Amino acid sequence: MNKKIQVLLAEDEPSLAQIVKESLETRDFQVIWADNGLLALEKFHQQQPEILVLDVMMPKKDGFTLAKEIRKINDTIPIIFLTAKSQTEDVVEGFSIGGNDYLKKPFSMEELIVRMNNLLNRKKQQLEHAIIEIGDYKFDFPKQTLQYKEEEKKLLTHREAHLLFHLSKNKNKLLDRSLILNKLWGNDDFFSARSMDVFISKLRKKLARDKTIQIVNVRSYGYKIIYD
Repeated sequence: MNKKIQVLLAEDEPSLAQIVKESLETRDFQVIWADNGLLALEKFHQQQPEILVLDVMMPKKDGFTLAKEIRKINDTIPIIFLTAKSQTEDVVEGFSIGGNDYLKKPFSMEELIVRMNNLLNRKKQQLEHAIIEIGDYKFDFPKQTLQYKEEEKKLLTHREAHLLFHLSKNKNKLLDRSLILNKLWGNDDFFSARSMDVFISKLRKKLARDKTIQIVNVRSYGYKIIYD
């Protein structure tokens, strides 16, 4: 059975939200609904959805503000804006803050689904090429596996894989501690920081067979992975 794709739908009109939710759930999506921007941000951190459908005009936090805050911690998740606005400057603003698509109300569900699938397929294709060589290891980020030379591939946990991906993407550069904590843990408090330290230790052990690889702790600032 295929895993359902999690969608965060932020829409303050209950009748429209119900129609969108029911329509998407007949197409093997799992919909997480929030009726205001503040609740949507909480659900984003809790549920880790794969795509966002955000109404622009919402109480407590509008869609543009919500998208700006999400883009600070996740720069790859697809975002579609829903809006009754059609002015050029609104469309430009939506794209400039990191939106991937823009759908004017009223819209057809078929068009929304096509646009969602296009963005998800584009992201999948990008990730399929994300096999990274780390010294004598091959790291397959989409499949979350780590292989030493020609030996059997070892499965990483979701958080190990994402942490290693961000470290390797910033190879030989300092990875800001607060930035990665907010991106992967949702906050940078003491307990999240201690949890990240544990995951760093686990990654060091899993990369230990290649002695040229180091994960360096720059105290109070962050981590750096070093390899040729």
